[in-house]
Amino acid sequence: MRKIIAAINVTLDGFCDHTAGIADDETHQHYTELLNSADTILFGRITYQLMEYWPTVVKNPTGNKSMDEFAITIDNLSKIVFSRTLQNVTWRNSRLANRGIKEELLSLKQQPGKNVLVGSPSLIVESMNLNLIDEFQLSVHPVIIGSGLPLFKSINNKIDLTLVRTKTFSNGVVTLYYEPTKNDN
Repeated sequence: MRKIIAAINVTLDGFCDHTAGIADDETHQHYTELLNSADTILFGRITYQLMEYWPTVVKNPTGNKSMDEFAITIDNLSKIVFSRTLQNVTWRNSRLANRGIKEELLSLKQQPGKNVLVGSPSLIVESMNLNLIDEFQLSVHPVIIGSGLPLFKSINNKIDLTLVRTKTFSNGVVTLYYEPTKNDN
């Protein structure tokens, strides 16, 4: 069965802000490897629209190998977009979700294939509240911004996690790999 992985960059103080993180070769290589372990990624509208930048890199490569490889990898991935306002999506291999997050994830989990990534703060929280996340991969960037969009906003219940491994980057980013703690009660 496929794993549902919540993967996201956060600041040390827990905020999601794509402009605050470190986007160097090592970070791009890490995320390219993560994308290669999956065949589908779920986005909310805002994250989808931010990520629509990458097809421009596919069409006009930067010359930076790690960035260009990331662009090609994410461009090839299937993308499911949850939005109440978008009428259509134009990025290659993208479609609007035609059912709720619970139904979409449960269906994807039963299908053959690679892992499924959840890459938007709101979808991560919603998936957590439904107990559908199999693994969390939080890349904590060594920066404090003081305000912004907190990742774990509106969590319904306490969720115990077990740290399964860490990955430390030379730039100070630390990726924490957690799984929900299994209660044997």
